[in-house]
Amino acid sequence: MGTPPIQSLQSRETAMPRVLIWDLPTRIFHWLLTIGFFVSAAISVTADEDSPLFSAHMIPGVVLGVMVVLRIVWGFVGTRHARFTSFLFSPVSLMRYAFGALNGSEPRSIGHNAGSSYAIFAMLGLVLATAVTGLMISNGNEAAEELHEIASYSLMAVVAVHIVGVMWYSLRHKENITLSMLTGCKEASADDAIPSSRPIVGIVFLLLICFLTVRLFQNYDRATGTTTFPGLGITIPPGESEGSEGGGGDDND
Repeated sequence: MGTPPIQSLQSRETAMPRVLIWDLPTRIFHWLLTIGFFVSAAISVTADEDSPLFSAHMIPGVVLGVMVVLRIVWGFVGTRHARFTSFLFSPVSLMRYAFGALNGSEPRSIGHNAGSSYAIFAMLGLVLATAVTGLMISNGNEAAEELHEIASYSLMAVVAVHIVGVMWYSLRHKENITLSMLTGCKEASADDAIPSSRPIVGIVFLLLICFLTVRLFQNYDRATGTTTFPGLGITIPPGESEGSEGGGGDDND
């Protein structure tokens, strides 16, 4: 079972060029989501619940929620491999992929494989769930606290499984897929390539997220534990106000 994949890999390495697979908006989203997740998770785990820093950890959560909404839009209008239709796999396909990964017979994928596709959909949903339940807690909804914790720890688990899957896939196929998410290129046929990385959309997306993050932190009032969404004037309570008591104010997550 092991010889044919190796021969196929050697043939691919000598015959296939590196072509553009991932557009710039998808790559920027991937790395901003990674950074935002680890920053928010690190603050929520290490900071004391009475610390203003702990309250402010909701701001990255709000930003991540907005990013996911934009990624969902891009999943319908983006380039070929970024569209959801390119990585919709049935549960049967997922099971086949999982068994193939265990016995070393899973095929190489140009875009997302069955395993990563389910991880992506799970992460998108859990990021939204974490952000929404976090805002609900900040508004005094104590019932949402348990849901927030479930969503948060489930997200951490999915991220951990995804990282292990990426490492396993990279070792199995001797392909640095982390690097491909930086450069956007993979070894594939010309038919698999996308015509453009959509640089303007990517730059606009990056500037928008940077602007939103900076403005949310600039608008953050430690005394009231609130911030204002730029451009809309909507007050967001990312954390508990200092000195607040009762009425659900003891829960600060």
